Amino acid sequence: MRSVTSFNDSWVFSEGFDPADAGRLKAGTAVSLPHNAVELPFNYFDETSYQRAFTYQKVIAWHPDFAGREVSLVFDAAMADAVVYLNGEEIIAHKDGYTPFEARLTGKLRDGDNLITVKIDGSENPEIPPFGGRIDYLTYAGIYRDVWLKVTDAVSIANIKIETRDVLSDRKSVSVRCDLSNPQGLAFAGTVTALLRDADGALLAEAVGETSGEDVTLDMTGLAGLSLWDIDAPIRYQIEVQLRTDRGRDRLTSHFGFRTAEFTTEGFRLNGRPLKIRGLNRHQSFPYVGYAMGRSAQERDAELLKHTLHCNLVRTSHYPQSKWFLDHCDRIGLLVFEEIPGWQHIGGEAWKREAILNVRRMIERDWNHPSIVIWGVRINESQDSHDFYVETNRLARELDPTRQTGGVRYITDSEFLEDVYTMNDFILGNEELPGANRPRTALRPQQECTGLSRKVPYLITEFGGHMYPTKIYDQEQRQAEHVRRHLEVLNAAHADPSISGAIGWCMFDYNTHKDFGSGDRICYHGVMDMFREPKFAAYVYASQCDPSEEVVMKPVTFWARGERNIGGVLPLIVLTNCDEVELKYGSLTKRVRPDRENFPHLPHAPVVIDHRHFTKDELGVWGMKWESAEFSGFIGGKPAAHLRMVADPVPMTLEVKADSKTISAEGRDSVRVIVRALDQVGNILPFLNDAVDITVEGPARLIGPARLVFQGGTTGFWLESTGTAGAIRLGVASSRLGTAKLELSATAEGAASA
Repeated sequence: MRSVTSFNDSWVFSEGFDPADAGRLKAGTAVSLPHNAVELPFNYFDETSYQRAFTYQKVIAWHPDFAGREVSLVFDAAMADAVVYLNGEEIIAHKDGYTPFEARLTGKLRDGDNLITVKIDGSENPEIPPFGGRIDYLTYAGIYRDVWLKVTDAVSIANIKIETRDVLSDRKSVSVRCDLSNPQGLAFAGTVTALLRDADGALLAEAVGETSGEDVTLDMTGLAGLSLWDIDAPIRYQIEVQLRTDRGRDRLTSHFGFRTAEFTTEGFRLNGRPLKIRGLNRHQSFPYVGYAMGRSAQERDAELLKHTLHCNLVRTSHYPQSKWFLDHCDRIGLLVFEEIPGWQHIGGEAWKREAILNVRRMIERDWNHPSIVIWGVRINESQDSHDFYVETNRLARELDPTRQTGGVRYITDSEFLEDVYTMNDFILGNEELPGANRPRTALRPQQECTGLSRKVPYLITEFGGHMYPTKIYDQEQRQAEHVRRHLEVLNAAHADPSISGAIGWCMFDYNTHKDFGSGDRICYHGVMDMFREPKFAAYVYASQCDPSEEVVMKPVTFWARGERNIGGVLPLIVLTNCDEVELKYGSLTKRVRPDRENFPHLPHAPVVIDHRHFTKDELGVWGMKWESAEFSGFIGGKPAAHLRMVADPVPMTLEVKADSKTISAEGRDSVRVIVRALDQVGNILPFLNDAVDITVEGPARLIGPARLVFQGGTTGFWLESTGTAGAIRLGVASSRLGTAKLELSATAEGAASA
């Protein structure tokens, strides 16, 4: 039987690399994985600081269990151009920074200690996607995902592919292909058994086949009483494959779901029913540590997208992302658009061959995820390249005929080789450009973009972003326009049945190259900031959920007379899924219904309070007394939400909240902590720029600096476990707001496994 154990601890990290040193243990820093080669400031840094070589080393002692068995290291990903050595001998090279690779150690391990050396090169090698041009994101060097020690018998299971059929019938079918690994080329014979289990492990069906060296496909038909995987009920099943041969045994499991997903000329259908896609793009980066965040942080991002932002899809821009993230999308019912690495640039023939390999690696790693509904097989925003994209589409369809392909572009009249025309439509805001001759337009008709005489399956994969970058501490008027742009595009997507949906750019702000962003190495394109704190635009998405999930009522205002140009707060957008919103100001009370005139197609149009409801005298002109306000949301005529905003906010509370009170002591588990400066009624003080000092006692370390400054009245950080269990005492001190303390704990339970 196989054994797969974490190989993340006790590495030695050093800068630079010399092949002559690959066989000796160098002096360095003790680190655990995932690891970022260079810990970066929040902003204003030089990204070339990590664009060089680094060395990771670890000693592996011979173990009797290795005798006569296959031994390898599985790297979930390393950035980039990795080369693995065993006792100075090169074992494997892997260029791609986003997909897994396996270093086979069999036959080369010696009695006693063995030295693993890994060279990582953060240089932007033009032979490797996405490099060769300019890239609007960073590719942080390091072994930034998990590494596993895998030990199997000589013949084992390489991979399993699960395909479902008859999904919408009462009696469903599933086929299981078992790909075998026999690196020694041994003759063997045996049986393969596939076991279908439910979420509780109960056996539902099984199939058995024989093998004498070839891969095996097993079918189970007539399966009754099974549930569908859906976004509201993500029911998963498990296939357990058992291999028994005269060369040993193996067992491998994979989760999957019964579901259909189809992009059509009349929109997207999940399990046969129409579903308008409402999503956001996600980079896998975090402040200070870049890509090097483990399971908990990856899962938390999926939770935020699904349960805080109430999106139903995420696009993994612009590369395959962590298995922990994708696994959690499966568990919680968040759809995924996954794509190969790249950004606008297409390199030479060697580069293209590597990109085609990326298609294979991505699909073979992820083909069993029910959350993934489309493969992105085109370099994001690239020009047409006929032969290249014919091959990426051909390979994707050969590997996985169950899913459609897409290819994200921003150019119009692009050659359509995929199954779905996926388009970044940034037309909104173009009316401000010199020579523009069209009125304000949220989205173009699809045929204007495709140049085709017919309608095709069509999905908006980006909008907003660089057209209107907005910081969490920007002026209220700019943030209100940011909100309006997201509203207008989502409304336009809902208005056109032929548009499958729209995926906004993007979930949160991210570090980027000097060629992009605001000059400080940040693109402020998110509906959240880099700590995942919501900007007003985040509530555009959140408010589209059904009130049974969450009642949302968010006025897009800091509630101050002089914050906006000229003054006042009108027009005031209230992002809500309530039937009505009541505003009390002084002695006046006005109740306003959603603005269906301007946003007729959204599931939940915002309430827009303007001079139709309040005259300028009623809200008070410049020089008059400014009053506090009370907002109330009503559903079915009954109060469902309430918010008070004071006219005289003063700092009163230092709020410190952790996403979880416990973290795993083993591995590099982490937890996000958000710090907010609140006024006397609990609202954030957006212009308080006070610093806070952080202290940590116990088995955890602070990621990033110990002194932070509020941005938009909020800031955040991550705590990371250090390998031992115990109490963690966290202190956050402010000169204006005093000290807040939080008790957390690192526990020995819940360590991750492959």
